[in-house]
Amino acid sequence: MSDFTSNFWSVYVAGISLVGIMACLLLLWFSGKAKVMTANDNTTGHVWDGDLREMNNPLPRWWVWLFVITVVFALIYLALYPGLGNYAGKLGWSQIGQYEAEVAKGNKEVEPLYAKFNGMKPEDVAGDAQAMAIGERLFMNNCSQCHGSDARGSKGFPNLTDADWLHGGSPDKIKESITKGRIGNMPPMAAAVGTPDDVRNVAQYVLSLSGSPHDSVRAALGKAKFVACAACHGADGKGNQTIGSANLTDDIWLHGWGENAIVAMINNGKVNQMPAQESKLTESQIHVLASYVWSLSNKAGATALK
Repeated sequence: MSDFTSNFWSVYVAGISLVGIMACLLLLWFSGKAKVMTANDNTTGHVWDGDLREMNNPLPRWWVWLFVITVVFALIYLALYPGLGNYAGKLGWSQIGQYEAEVAKGNKEVEPLYAKFNGMKPEDVAGDAQAMAIGERLFMNNCSQCHGSDARGSKGFPNLTDADWLHGGSPDKIKESITKGRIGNMPPMAAAVGTPDDVRNVAQYVLSLSGSPHDSVRAALGKAKFVACAACHGADGKGNQTIGSANLTDDIWLHGWGENAIVAMINNGKVNQMPAQESKLTESQIHVLASYVWSLSNKAGATALK
């Protein structure tokens, strides 16, 4: 109910709830008091299928009391739990509160499992079979939706198994990315580059940086205009991990390859976001997960523990 922008809706919901309960009580009272004209044999005169006659017997007492109990239960429930607009209930229960309590309980129960890895270097954790099994499960539950179950990513989602890192591939940088998340923002650059032809020339120059098939004449024309992009990607196009700008010389294309894809990036820009995991995972879980992600691109560097 906290999402309501006006107090009217809180009052509206509370009113509907209470009116519905009172209407049930009134219906029960009315049905008990209403008199129906009956024949001498206590029937209402309604007959179906030739011989099925509707009797005018009162409601069974157990049914009436069951109905009353449900109404009383509803009133008690609304007093204890949220259900009347902005009223939080006497118990102060909420879905978020219950979720956080259950997560905290679960984390406390599994913390001993992670304790043995807390003092280990990521390289050593990456060589521990048990830690990697745990890390793989953490990855599947929290990261595979974007990066894929094989961690090779897809268009717009980085491949974590290669050596190409926008913000750095050291264990500390990976842990930082997982903990705080990342926001990648390339602003639209068409106005800074120049005319539509200039934009296409720059796209050809960008293709040339990685040795991709390109038009050399147009690439030469685009080199001078690339200065508008050099502030982030560097004069040599190798990018800057400090700000997360892409290396344009490695022939790895996160958002698509080819002139049209590059032109679209220059014209429209791009905003990508990796959500922070610090509110979902404990520090110990992030340590194991970061070690697992590091191991994906550093198979030879992981210390094999016997």
